[in-house]
Amino acid sequence: MRAAGRAVRARLRDRIAASDPGLLRLTAGLRTVGAIALTLAVLSLLGADVHLLVAGAMAAMVATFAIREKQLGAQAVTLALGLPVALASVSLGALLNSRLVIGDAFFVVLIFCAVYGRRFGDRGTALGLIGFQVYFLSLFVGATVATLPALCGAMALAFCSSALMRFAVVPATPTGVLLRMRLAFRARLAQLVSAQLELLDAPADEMDKALEAVREGTARLHETAMMIQDRLEEGTPDESAARLVQRRIADAEIAAERLGLLLLTARSAERADTLTLHLPGAPAPSLAGPAVPDEAGATLRRDLQALHALVLRAGSGDTGTGLAHVRNRLLGYRDEENLPPASAAVQDVFRGIGESARAVLGLRIALDGPQDESDDTPATARSREELDAEDAAIDGGEEAAPEEETGLRRPTTRAAVQVAVGSSLAIVGGELLSTQRWYWAVLTCWIVFLNTASTGEILVKGYRRLLGTVFGVVAGIVLAGLVGKHTWTAFALVLVLIFAMFYSAPLSYTLMSFFVTAMLGLLYTLLHTYSLDVLVLRIEETALGAACGVVAAALVLPVQTDRRTNELLGTVLERLAEVTEAAVGQLSGGPADELLDKARDLDQALADLRAATQPLIHPVTPLRTRRHTARYVVALLETCAYHARTLAATAELLPTHPSIAADPRLRGAAGRTVRNIETIAVRVADEHAGAQVETGPSIASLLGSDAGTPRYGRITDRVLRHLERLDEAVVGLARPLGVPVAAPKG
Repeated sequence: MRAAGRAVRARLRDRIAASDPGLLRLTAGLRTVGAIALTLAVLSLLGADVHLLVAGAMAAMVATFAIREKQLGAQAVTLALGLPVALASVSLGALLNSRLVIGDAFFVVLIFCAVYGRRFGDRGTALGLIGFQVYFLSLFVGATVATLPALCGAMALAFCSSALMRFAVVPATPTGVLLRMRLAFRARLAQLVSAQLELLDAPADEMDKALEAVREGTARLHETAMMIQDRLEEGTPDESAARLVQRRIADAEIAAERLGLLLLTARSAERADTLTLHLPGAPAPSLAGPAVPDEAGATLRRDLQALHALVLRAGSGDTGTGLAHVRNRLLGYRDEENLPPASAAVQDVFRGIGESARAVLGLRIALDGPQDESDDTPATARSREELDAEDAAIDGGEEAAPEEETGLRRPTTRAAVQVAVGSSLAIVGGELLSTQRWYWAVLTCWIVFLNTASTGEILVKGYRRLLGTVFGVVAGIVLAGLVGKHTWTAFALVLVLIFAMFYSAPLSYTLMSFFVTAMLGLLYTLLHTYSLDVLVLRIEETALGAACGVVAAALVLPVQTDRRTNELLGTVLERLAEVTEAAVGQLSGGPADELLDKARDLDQALADLRAATQPLIHPVTPLRTRRHTARYVVALLETCAYHARTLAATAELLPTHPSIAADPRLRGAAGRTVRNIETIAVRVADEHAGAQVETGPSIASLLGSDAGTPRYGRITDRVLRHLERLDEAVVGLARPLGVPVAAPKG
């Protein structure tokens, strides 16, 4: 019973870790709710009225969610600076509340400064957010000079409560967050292997569903790897340790993605296209049969289950002989003589399992230190020696600082001007709708500019906020009717809604807006200002604020979605060319380069492009062809990035693995691919450019007839396959991007 309970707890922990990497959403929700609850408890003991309770609760929320720095020391400094900013803001709000013109003019200036402050990093963003939100709070509770001392006291208490929750009750050190993210990576890796096992057994009529689960698992694993990358510098003791973890995370991600592709190929009538793993909704390829047949299929199923168990137990401290036996058997598939008799495609899957087991071993050594080697087989010992050699070769490197734009070209300056203009329009329109609650329009205008960079992104965010607000108003009406005059029941529901708001924020902006609006309905009930007219006005002000934001973004220093996506697409192509050229150069015998850093720069550029294309692929987008094109281009780029990452990872093995030899012919063979990437980038930057994409014989044929012979081994075969797939994907980019393709010479 005790063992069963531990197993259930372990599964629950893994599920939570996988759904919330680093427990960032859970931590944010608990901190915020805890700070609000503590503030309310102290204020109620002091006999504060409901206006102070609401002000204290909102201040505690702002003081908690505004601060985003990773180091505790930096958080403490920002929180300490935030208190005088909050006190000054609420004081000015109380003084200017009755002075219409001056108060509105100051509000616009404050909004400009708050947005402009983002150029100073996380601290500038936090202080600007605190200043704006507290000024809004003063309008919401109707602050006056007479109530100012009590409000300042509530502010100070809210900040102290936030500090207590952040640093004592729910602390989150960079090392601890990184540790939880590593657990999330392991859990998501196990989920991906489980999805791959289902793909192996899926009947023909369920292949599309199984393939979609593999796609989703691959994307979620990549997302966690990127989150870990963002936390490595603060969460590891030195740069060497950070690079080691970065390398092992990259190895595990690449091995898992390759295993999925090999499984799909084994199930297919022909070699599966890598694009199939990256294009949402793409149909599964035609099947060669109902499943992998005979004894090889049973063995493959057993070993995938064993790999799943190995991943799950990699961080559990379990070092028993059973785990060692499983690990040794899977690592044995890296040797040709240990492969079961089967078709070439199925044998490739066994090799993929062996490489995945090696990646899991490397990850465990990097994260948990040296392991017991008493049960090692020769294959396992060789894998450890390879990993040790790679670890010794890893050193740090410095990255060049990106060139900053200046003046109105700087994104923060442009956004500050845009939001100031939009807010001015929102104030005027909001006053026409309501002289009492015009500030809701300003709040919406402000919010739609947060974390957006183009007119399309602002339009989609405004639509989502309006949709969430409409449904939130309905929920607010229902909750207000149920709560009635029960103050503490209302506050309890407010805490629940705030937790739900923070927990859902990274997942769905519409859902977050729903919880915010439902919470506001309860706050209006507490302030005895609730009515159906007030909640309807909330919808009208929200729609007005979103419209003002879109108008300002479209007319004032506009950044069109097409221009934004083209700029980011050019950056992705530039990074792709850099990674490919550097990896092939090293595989050709050239000097070592910072390949993993270049690969992660490519991943980050692709993530930025993926986010910027959301307005183009959103369901409300009326241009279906454009939506499909955007989705197809991003999927092709993800395919290119996968092959480039794999080439980079293979190239980094070169100095430490005597079995992998450099081949000088690779540089010439890959030259066409790099030129094609650069050609597409030029055409994206200038649609009138006349360059054409080249086509011709396969990469393998360019190396001559002896390519892929035992002299070079399976590693060279793999490099050739990735180069060929990369070359095909790059040529495939030409058609949707309107780049002409030259006819093959010959």
